[in-house]
Amino acid sequence: MTKILVVDDESSIVTLLEFNIKKAGYEVITAFDGAEGYDLAISKRPDLIVLDLMLPKMDGIEVTKKLRQSKVDVPILMLTAKDEELDKIIGLELGADDYLTKPFSPREVVARIKAILRRAAKGDKFSEEASGSGEENKLIIGELEILPESYQAFLRGEALELTPKEFELLLYLAKHRGKVFSRDQLLDAVWNYDYIGETRIVDVHVSHLRDKIETDTKQPQYIKTVRGFGYKMESVKE
Repeated sequence: MTKILVVDDESSIVTLLEFNIKKAGYEVITAFDGAEGYDLAISKRPDLIVLDLMLPKMDGIEVTKKLRQSKVDVPILMLTAKDEELDKIIGLELGADDYLTKPFSPREVVARIKAILRRAAKGDKFSEEASGSGEENKLIIGELEILPESYQAFLRGEALELTPKEFELLLYLAKHRGKVFSRDQLLDAVWNYDYIGETRIVDVHVSHLRDKIETDTKQPQYIKTVRGFGYKMESVKE
């Protein structure tokens, strides 16, 4: 059974989430502070973590940071308050896969969990198929090489360390290089559901990608900003 770890210091929220997530067919483990949540993430190896940002002993940002440093790539759905915009962005940059702003409905949490797990399963399936299929189709743009089936990307022969969402955004732009997409279009295409008014999440991921693939992030070669509209992947010559 798919295992979900819920980490929140408010017992009423933990009880509500535990009930609804179990009702959706998942096993649930709970923790009430960041240190306990981190220990359970290491020892129990959940398939996904629902992680509150503001926690005693160790906050959600520190938990995410330590997990990623430990090479634990479990998907993380971060819970934040409305006035925690900066922390929300930092959490995404550290490797959280998604976030929800409090107050939220339990149904929305379950929907987000299902969407994240579908994406993770898709990535695992591609990796398994690619490992046994020999040579796979490649996308080559300048010095950037993307292997869609194995969820890998290389720059000048060096493997890029990308989060699943960074890879999906890079792949989508690469497959449609030369075409301009608005932030809303990218949200719909890459995140698979509508973040009304949450287009900043696209900017964060584009910025993170540029840090990893561009020689000069102020004058990017690959991912271009189209002022007043959005982004496009440029057809870079080698």
